[in-house]
Amino acid sequence: MPDSKAIFVATKNAGKLHELRALFSGSGWRLETFGGYADVAEGTTSYAENAALKAAALREQLVAAGIAEAVLGDDSGIEVRALGGRPGVRSARYGGDGATWAERRALLRAELAASDSPDRGARFVCALHFISSDGSTVGVERDVAGLVADKDRGTAGFSYDPTFWYPPAAKTFGELSEEEKNAVSHRSRAVAALLGAAHFRRD
Repeated sequence: MPDSKAIFVATKNAGKLHELRALFSGSGWRLETFGGYADVAEGTTSYAENAALKAAALREQLVAAGIAEAVLGDDSGIEVRALGGRPGVRSARYGGDGATWAERRALLRAELAASDSPDRGARFVCALHFISSDGSTVGVERDVAGLVADKDRGTAGFSYDPTFWYPPAAKTFGELSEEEKNAVSHRSRAVAALLGAAHFRRD
């Protein structure tokens, strides 16, 4: 829409950016990226903390470049009950920084198999941290429950989607269409919560 306002997103993950743009469609906001965005060192205990760190780092980088716009930080991960909630906030670094997503998914299933637990319960978590152009902040966190599939199923989505089984659909997120996933995912729930937050506004 012609009068939409910009939000700069603190991510270099193309899949995440694509998904966020679809979820913000029609909201009155357009999502942008900053070519000079430098990743921030993330913590190991809190999605909300990491989302806030990313947003604050991007805001500082934008201000230094003379850009005064709203920013959004996103941190997400998969937690497996039988693994004590791992990989959790380290989901994107699971298996080492050089691991591919396919390798991370395979490692997750192998570690679960080695645990000898029959519990395949898991959840996807997404935390969002918004900083408006005037500096006010809003943070939300939402999740969606599922199971770890026995193998990759489907090629849609990104990260752990092909191995995250969503029982209500009897499919993995990797088998769902973009529209189907965006109706039920952790990220869609977090975006809905953010858009509905009392302090969230188009400034």
